[in-house]
Amino acid sequence: MRSIVKLFTLFGALLTFEIGTLSQVLATESGQPHPWQMGLADPASPLMSRIQWFHDDFLLIIITVITVFVLLLLLYCMIRFNSKANPEPSTTSHNTLVEVAWTVVPILILVAIAIPSFKVLYFDRTIPEADMTIKATGNQWFWSMEYQDPEFNGIAFDAIMLEDDELKPGQPRLLAVDNNIVVPVNKVVRVVVTASDVIHNFAMPAFGLKMDAIPGRLNETWFKATRTGMFYGQCSELCGIRHAFMPIGIKVVSEEEFKQWVVKAKKEFAGKSVAPSKIDVAMTKTTVASKN
Repeated sequence: MRSIVKLFTLFGALLTFEIGTLSQVLATESGQPHPWQMGLADPASPLMSRIQWFHDDFLLIIITVITVFVLLLLLYCMIRFNSKANPEPSTTSHNTLVEVAWTVVPILILVAIAIPSFKVLYFDRTIPEADMTIKATGNQWFWSMEYQDPEFNGIAFDAIMLEDDELKPGQPRLLAVDNNIVVPVNKVVRVVVTASDVIHNFAMPAFGLKMDAIPGRLNETWFKATRTGMFYGQCSELCGIRHAFMPIGIKVVSEEEFKQWVVKAKKEFAGKSVAPSKIDVAMTKTTVASKN
């Protein structure tokens, strides 16, 4: 079923004669959305693989069968029972068998959907023993990240969206940040999520993550990245004027590269405070734009 979705994506790109778009669609290793993309993000964690199977290989089949069945039923009724083909309409008002069927069959379908759905939810909410813990705090309008394990020596930084004039080649607009979360591949990462002001939401589509960040409350989720690469997410809660401008970047690297990054990050980020000047500049740009 995923192959069918990708075929439709490629077909859409060909229709627009956008060779650049086509090459982006084919680059499935990227952790960001592409123009004309159809379907969910390519999975990069066991949870997202389960979610994609449930959506593409299970729900989509059931929905397609129901849709085709209802369409055929409507066509049959329009042809068989129109005024020309059936000038004397039936006065039948009840049919016990049909009424039982259209009550029991939907119940059975919902039960069939519920069983794998509950399995996915249970897998999501059962957090395994973590190799590392990261605390993500939502602020208006940026994220503060903190590596909480003792061996990381209090590595903490703020992840602020890069403006257009700050982007480097290959960095996506409105998704790239100045400081990315860096994690090793195939390691269980526990994410503690909270907020300092209003409700935010920590979301990373490729990992199947979506957790509310609520002031005064600690929520937790987890992921295990199964491939290296750069992955992007965003705040998925309406948190204010710059809601759409507080993305999240997670860079998944090999274990050796992660160890090298930790050595560098301990010097660069240990005890680092928020950069208010950069926040003020971003807020000024937003205020000016809203007035214009």
